[in-house]
Amino acid sequence: MLSREECEEREREVLSEFAAKAADSRGRARAEEKCRVRTDFQRDRDRIVYSKALRRLMHKTQVFLAPEGDHFRTRLTHTLEVAQISKTIARALRLNEDLTEAIAMGHDLGHTPFGHNGEVFLDEKHEGGFKHNEQSLRVTDVLESSETRQGMNLTEEVRDGILNHTGNKLPFTLEGQVVRISDRVAYINHDIDDAIRSDVIKREDLPYDCVEALGATTTERINTLVVDLIENSDGQDFISQGEICAYFMNKLRDFMFANVYHSTNVKGAEELDKVRRLVFSLYDYHMENPSELPPEFARLVDGHGLAEMVKDHIASMTDRYAIELYRRLFVPRGWKLWTG
Repeated sequence: MLSREECEEREREVLSEFAAKAADSRGRARAEEKCRVRTDFQRDRDRIVYSKALRRLMHKTQVFLAPEGDHFRTRLTHTLEVAQISKTIARALRLNEDLTEAIAMGHDLGHTPFGHNGEVFLDEKHEGGFKHNEQSLRVTDVLESSETRQGMNLTEEVRDGILNHTGNKLPFTLEGQVVRISDRVAYINHDIDDAIRSDVIKREDLPYDCVEALGATTTERINTLVVDLIENSDGQDFISQGEICAYFMNKLRDFMFANVYHSTNVKGAEELDKVRRLVFSLYDYHMENPSELPPEFARLVDGHGLAEMVKDHIASMTDRYAIELYRRLFVPRGWKLWTG
């Protein structure tokens, strides 16, 4: 049997001097007995993989609202792609793959239904504001519990990577920095793929110089960006892209915001207004009817406040659950039968 101690020793022997080592973790908020066979980072990854919050990402929108077809990305497939890209980079740089995977699998647990639009509308409605990275950490710290544990009680390295995968502050581990850049590499390129599939843009619409520099296909662009990141970060105590790849990746991102993320062909004003009305209506309803909160949220009201738990409940919803709940609460029964 390969014990935890032997796994930790292998990390010291094999990993880069800049890699995070499980045996040197800053630890958990609440002390726990160590696992016999898994390192702390492996244990964190498993807790996230087995969580309800991760399973719900299967039915949360990435970009396209209620897309027709089986091949559009969801928040879960995005998470898996980020994890795969991140692990490839971590392996090449001899960083800690277990820590990298744990951060990647947990980074979007707090995303709302209806993609970033749901995030924007919940941020408008909730007095305390809303940011999905902060909510992801709240999911792991508070909301996702087991029979014996409130929250996941993750290590500080994983918590930091989840919180700082976006925003102004960099993660303090190189593994967290890898996930931060891999997230952007993943969503820019797979959103291009989905946008072409949906006829919002055509392949020839992509900026010519970006195609020349990074590649004509999703595979080519991701490979170019990954190899560039590895070559520029090798032997360094920080993770960085080369200037050329960083420039053209950001130019592609700007193109996507102008032509896809803010395009009325993807989300028309009428559709966005429906999403806003749905989010606002569900929020107001539960503020006025706190007894309708599910038990796992209701039991935390005294400690966290009603508004916070209403926000948590709405953020946890999948797209289809939110739509069905809205229909049940606000659409007359006869109308539901008529509309199918």
